[in-house]
Amino acid sequence: MKTGIYLVATPIGNTGDISLRALEVLKSAAVIACEDSRVTKKLLSLLGISSRDKIFIVMHDHNEAETAQKVIDQALAGNIVAYTSDAGSPLISDPGYKLARLCRAQNVYLTTIPGPCAAICGLQLSGLPSDKFLFAGFIPNKNKARTEALSKYKDVESTLIFYETANRLVKTLSAASAVFGSREIAVAREITKLYEECRTGTAAELAEYYTANPPKGEIVLMVAPPEEKKTADYRKALAAELQKNTLKTAVKNITEQYNLNKNEVYQTALELKNGR
Repeated sequence: MKTGIYLVATPIGNTGDISLRALEVLKSAAVIACEDSRVTKKLLSLLGISSRDKIFIVMHDHNEAETAQKVIDQALAGNIVAYTSDAGSPLISDPGYKLARLCRAQNVYLTTIPGPCAAICGLQLSGLPSDKFLFAGFIPNKNKARTEALSKYKDVESTLIFYETANRLVKTLSAASAVFGSREIAVAREITKLYEECRTGTAAELAEYYTANPPKGEIVLMVAPPEEKKTADYRKALAAELQKNTLKTAVKNITEQYNLNKNEVYQTALELKNGR
């Protein structure tokens, strides 16, 4: 096995998902760079791999800039280095891209050992269009930032994929209802685990369900792309309504006719009245 850095995907729940190549690298690696050495050592134990003689380097969001070179130095010293995240594919909404860039700049051997990725697994389970998708990572915690982040992507003509925590899911779904209206949304959680589920509906429907049934586990939240023709049609119809009715009446008529979110139609009406 060549000396260098191996980006190793680890299971997101079911340890049986570890690949044969990942096992080989983790066994052979003299150095393991990881987010949390306790999590990685526990995984190695479950896989029957001794961590006694391995060097562990902790690299996370807050120390990646200064730690990445230490990881590269281990590879330059002739070691096989495995880089793992706590779960799933490294670099996907996790640290590591600075390490990859430094490897390229210093001509250090870098390769990937593919495996589980919660974003892709969630998309597969959702039944939403998968020909085009945009992964936007974790949703902000603050109310204003959350709404702004969702609004930023609402017109993207692809399925949207976000990560969210269980305790913030209902707040996010409530914000998503105002932004996405009746668009289909999927919530996948506990992927590959015993209680895996993927539930679909509008944001309002899902918010109601998870208020009554508080979720646990890691969450992948996905939003169906906008219907291009429907969007174009309703804007034309709204413009026509504004020619003959008050703004309030026009918004009411179009909201009912196209089964859209009232706030969204109202904002579009204001844009049309202002000539944008």
